[in-house]
Amino acid sequence: MSEHIPSSAPSSAGGSPAAPLELGGSVWLRAGRETLGGAARIALLAAIRETGSITAAAKAVGISYKAAWDAVDAMNNLAGEALVTRSVGGKGGGGTTLTPRAHRLIETFHAVEREHRRFIERASAAIDHFAGDWALIGRIGMKTSARNQLYGTVSCVTRGSVNDEISLALPGGQMIVAVVTHESTETLGLVVGAPALALVKASWVMLVVDDADAVQPLRLSARNQLRGVATQVTRGAVNTEVSLALDGATGSPTDVDSPVVTAVVTNESADTLGLAAGKRATAVFKASSVILGTAD
Repeated sequence: MSEHIPSSAPSSAGGSPAAPLELGGSVWLRAGRETLGGAARIALLAAIRETGSITAAAKAVGISYKAAWDAVDAMNNLAGEALVTRSVGGKGGGGTTLTPRAHRLIETFHAVEREHRRFIERASAAIDHFAGDWALIGRIGMKTSARNQLYGTVSCVTRGSVNDEISLALPGGQMIVAVVTHESTETLGLVVGAPALALVKASWVMLVVDDADAVQPLRLSARNQLRGVATQVTRGAVNTEVSLALDGATGSPTDVDSPVVTAVVTNESADTLGLAAGKRATAVFKASSVILGTAD
């Protein structure tokens, strides 16, 4: 759960108080090496305990019935034992109940959360720039098999008949588009302004050598076309790994906050495209190849 601890802030020049500063941190529970989840899933368990109904619990925490059961199934699987059980029929008409292990998890989480809040308060008082540094430590500590891990902010959510289209603004100004299910949009809390992480495997990224003077984007079916300059080209026995520094708001990759995208292509493709450090290129990948993640 994100803990937000307000602190006093100086007044603006006009005399109105400035917005309070906030510090963030997250608490997660693990079972062995598996992460059961954080505040959102614990809140769902608590709502099930309170209501005895998955329908009522889903409504209480603001997710769909299906998303609630998906979360329950994931928790049961990760725990290696049932946390939530469902009974059908009977005098009471059936219902949803928690196992003793689930009750203990809720109490443990709340106890850890209280201690975590105290830690955040102490650290914020003792360490300069603690809020931003703590959030960054959390992001860079994440481990995934995807080579490209791009941090950004949701700029647009377009609802479709089956899936949603999520636009993520990257530092430097370029945009990534991902297609996810309605349930994923709900579960991840993907709303405009929310921070999110885009994961893209290097093998899913295609490279196109582009005319540096071209004004119009390439005419391709892939939604994501990120322009930049190759900064590193590492040749192997079969494949070549290419790192592309993306153009920033100024149209060049010299911006300090410009992200880097890595692609793996065959040596033959690298030779055909003439890929070398300093070569301009475009990283191309489908919206369906983007996996989005958020902190709880």
